[in-house]
Amino acid sequence: MPPKVQQKSKEQKMAAAMAGGKSKKKKWSKRASRDKIDNKVLLSKEQYDRLNSEIPKMKLITVSAVVEKLKVSGGLARRSLRMLAEEGKIKAVLVSRAQRIYTRNISEEGEDE
Repeated sequence: MPPKVQQKSKEQKMAAAMAGGKSKKKKWSKRASRDKIDNKVLLSKEQYDRLNSEIPKMKLITVSAVVEKLKVSGGLARRSLRMLAEEGKIKAVLVSRAQRIYTRNISEEGEDE
């Protein structure tokens, strides 16, 4: 039989319980924040030329693709795509409330050759 262990008194137990609650609170880690992209809200002459030359040659044209390529805002990209579609440089494939998908106008390229 093991030797008898000295039992703590009530005061010692209470002091031990009170000391246990004084640990530091857990600090929540900060989330990694993404850098805000400063996209332009007006087209410069250079961007307008790129819009008219590069965008109609792309196979899949979406608002997000134009935003990435030209570094413009989403609203400006939507308007410029609408303008290109009205001019007949690109053709709408899918037009829904959430997403617009365009493609290059193949019939126009066939006439030029």
